[in-house]
Amino acid sequence: MANNLINETSPYLLQHADNPVEWHAWNDDALKKAKEENKPIFLSIGYSACHWCHVMAHESFENESVAKFMNENFINIKVDREERPDIDDVYQKVCQIATGQGGWPLSIFLTPDQRPFYAGTFFPVLDSHGRPGFESLCRQLSQAWQEKPQDIQKSAQKFIDSLQKTETAQTSKLERAILDEAAMNLFQLCDATFGGFGSAPKFPNAANVSFLFRYSKMSGLTKFNEFALKTLKKMANGGIFDQIGGGFSRYSTDAKWLVPHFEKMLYDNALIPVNYAEAYQITKDPFYLGVLQKTLDFVLREMASPEGGFYSAYDADSEGVEGKFYVWKKSEIKEILGSDADLFCLYYDVTDGGNWEGNNILCNNLEISAVAFHFGISESDAKRTLDSCSAKLLDARSSRIPPGLDDKVLVSWNSLMITAFAKGYRVTGDIRYLDAAKKCLSFITQNLFVDERLLRTYKNKTAKIDGYLEDYSYLANALLDVFEIEPDSEYLKLSLKLGQYLIEHFWDSENNSFFMTSDDHERLIIRPKSNYDLSLPSGNSVSAHVMLKLYHLSHRPAFLEIATKIMESQAQTAAENPFGFGYLLNTISMYIQKPVEITLLNTENSEMCKSLYLNYMPNSVLVTIQNQSQLQNLSEYPFFAGKSFKDKTSVFVCKDFACSLPLYTLDEVNSEEL
Repeated sequence: MANNLINETSPYLLQHADNPVEWHAWNDDALKKAKEENKPIFLSIGYSACHWCHVMAHESFENESVAKFMNENFINIKVDREERPDIDDVYQKVCQIATGQGGWPLSIFLTPDQRPFYAGTFFPVLDSHGRPGFESLCRQLSQAWQEKPQDIQKSAQKFIDSLQKTETAQTSKLERAILDEAAMNLFQLCDATFGGFGSAPKFPNAANVSFLFRYSKMSGLTKFNEFALKTLKKMANGGIFDQIGGGFSRYSTDAKWLVPHFEKMLYDNALIPVNYAEAYQITKDPFYLGVLQKTLDFVLREMASPEGGFYSAYDADSEGVEGKFYVWKKSEIKEILGSDADLFCLYYDVTDGGNWEGNNILCNNLEISAVAFHFGISESDAKRTLDSCSAKLLDARSSRIPPGLDDKVLVSWNSLMITAFAKGYRVTGDIRYLDAAKKCLSFITQNLFVDERLLRTYKNKTAKIDGYLEDYSYLANALLDVFEIEPDSEYLKLSLKLGQYLIEHFWDSENNSFFMTSDDHERLIIRPKSNYDLSLPSGNSVSAHVMLKLYHLSHRPAFLEIATKIMESQAQTAAENPFGFGYLLNTISMYIQKPVEITLLNTENSEMCKSLYLNYMPNSVLVTIQNQSQLQNLSEYPFFAGKSFKDKTSVFVCKDFACSLPLYTLDEVNSEEL
């Protein structure tokens, strides 16, 4: 018999719909039931691509004996952390307080009024590895609930008191010294051997790579650029990058980027390509362009919905085995590739013994020139052979049982993907990428706006859950990224509307930052707020960036005031702990150096446009206007005031409220400080 989750749309919740546990989704009925029956709540939070979530489900939630005890003594609630980041944020903080760490699956025991009294992550079904077994833990906590209610209430109150302690923001002046301190502190975390930050497990940390690029340009210190480029090259050559199919896994379990945790998240494959676009602008090295194209093509091929949105994630497991879909035996490769197998195996480090659990994760540690020399052929012939072999293996791999796909569409992650496609179009000129960005924007505006409000998630023709700060801010940012390429006034109007909505419904005037939820969102035990740029940029950091750009386009003072307050409230913390504030530091960099406003009128001179797109200008707002009517539609906005359309391509460069005369040649444009 299916439980209550059978009526949900979340793929993660549906994975548990056949458990013998009587799961409920987080809703009023479930919370009311806990109060009426005076039972504690067991809250389990995870996501569909989470390996250890699957393990705990198999060991405990599919166990009839464990389920029977859970059903008799708890109200059991399942939450998809991707649908409800607010619930996840609150109780991750509880877990951090209790254990010093968080993660998924998140396992929290609550009083009927949602106050936590015990927290942890993964629990094995039986006591092992220093962790209590889940069944015995449930029995102990149930007994405590019945026999020692005062202890439970005391523990719950301690958690609430800790959660309600607000960190006092130390307002800082926005000046160059903030960026200097942040860059030096971040550089202390760099792995000089393999790139990236810290040791295993190692995450891509896209915003921090972008900050190193920006700081290097500003300071003229090449070591920051060199390290960022090294990181991107090591990642692209490692197993964290799918060498034949494209796309990045969520993180590497080792320091060398060899063995990934094989799940593929949409957000990683949106954030990381922006790094490679920037690397290509800086170096003009086709290596970086190739990684970007391979990643975006993977998303178009395997994560695009027919309606225009993009799916959320691929699982790490297939047939119950992590990584099985992606790894190879050398004998298998030789059978598929025949006489070309030796060249392919040398280039991708394929051996009889394998490099991971007897299998081969494709990775590359050789230059193609060395492989070509070894086989006595030209580099171009070697590359053609590798491309042909990769296509054959990709085709062969497609016949395997694939990992599970989480096919819900999230506004925030899709907005990051729109930005990635816009950046990808700029450096490649591939119209498919711009079309994908526009189609996704159209999908969101048509399906996820209801009564002037933004909803978060979409599946099976159903949109639901009020949008969060990240949904509004990421979408506003994506609209501006597409607007700069194709300046439809509707894109700018909607971005301005979203920015204004954030100020009216999310702003915390006491602490100069945005809440994660709107003022009329469901109330939890606290109103959550997040300022850290980790696997995803924080809604506050992206909001500051959006507000800064909206100010320069519209000259509305409120946008600059809000952006400045967010940056000032976090700047000193970001300087001292830059690892968790990469996106905010990029925004502070733009503010301090002052955005360069560039308007290209009449795209007839495509070389002029292409040159600007390929120029690394991280602090620019570059709008390319194709025709007179576009300019007329934008005439109400100060950014475009005083600019007239001519019969030949002209460029205006403005900075700090001073503009150049019209520029008509590349030499004139390049003479400006961009």
